Amino acid sequence: MGMRVNFPLERHGVDAENDSMATNNERKKTELVQGTLDMLILRTLTAGKMHGYAIARRIQQVSRDALVVEEGSLYPALHRMERRGWISHEWGLSESNRRAKYYRLTAPGRKQLTAEKKRWNRFVDAIAEVMNPTRAEA
Repeated sequence: MGMRVNFPLERHGVDAENDSMATNNERKKTELVQGTLDMLILRTLTAGKMHGYAIARRIQQVSRDALVVEEGSLYPALHRMERRGWISHEWGLSESNRRAKYYRLTAPGRKQLTAEKKRWNRFVDAIAEVMNPTRAEA
């Protein structure tokens, strides 16, 4: 199961709504690289403990609405990362006075974030090399 986020493709020069080759699912969503959601959650939690909705909202805000994390992806990711020891939780009250799980980054989570950032940077560099080859290769 991959990470799914809403991604308004038209904001990036791709008109998926009118692309006759795009499936209905592709018109609405795009799938990002496996593990990206984990990295985004870990990075978000470096700011301090947050409940699930606040994590999703923060990712959306920081990405200027380009990334909208769906509940169906967020909560399984949080549970998976908790099982791996990357995050932990404690119960508290939300801004609306409701009981909520507040997640925080653990030391193994910080180590994982560092590894994920390195892997992500290598991935981005590799894509850039393919998209922008040197003059000799072009």
